[in-house]
Amino acid sequence: MSDQNTSRKTIWEAENTHPELAEALKQELRRVVDPEIGMDIITLGLVRDVRLEKDQAHLRMILTTPFCPYGPAMLEATRQTAENFLSRPTTIEMGTEVWDFSYMEDGTGRDWGLW
Repeated sequence: MSDQNTSRKTIWEAENTHPELAEALKQELRRVVDPEIGMDIITLGLVRDVRLEKDQAHLRMILTTPFCPYGPAMLEATRQTAENFLSRPTTIEMGTEVWDFSYMEDGTGRDWGLW
């Protein structure tokens, strides 16, 4: 793992191609909460990429643990939220990264006493 003081926040492809839409989508996806942790998927850094095309959207997402019992429900809630907001078919691909606290939004891990 890299230095724990360094955030591993990713930049979505959509932030470069559709910045205003990406920011609005990010705010909408904050409504999807990991019920076990009680934090939203954006704060946790679970949405690793968003690619927007004219007639569809693609999200890449990870879970906090590989066998998260809430994983399927969170993935479907994320897909539905994005699809409804974007008004276009949306797919979700599971990423292979292993989640750690450095994926959280800047400063969030400090609230948990992680660094």
